[in-house]
Amino acid sequence: MSKEELTFEEAMSKLEQIVQKLEEGDVPLEKAITYYQEGMNLSKICNDKLNNVQEKMTQIMNEQGEFELFEVQEEE
Repeated sequence: MSKEELTFEEAMSKLEQIVQKLEEGDVPLEKAITYYQEGMNLSKICNDKLNNVQEKMTQIMNEQGEFELFEVQEEE
């Protein structure tokens, strides 16, 4: 399965696994860099999917006659 075919949930799960491995702190530097790069790619996939959903929701709302911008609220 290519990264483009990952669902949002699958990408988030993989990202959480990477974060957990990096937080453990016993990862060799070279492997940590690889995990970091993979994590950044997964983060971009998640962000792109959320932006896509936001665009679709805005379109749906506009079709219903409501012209307010729909925004996905991010957790902090």
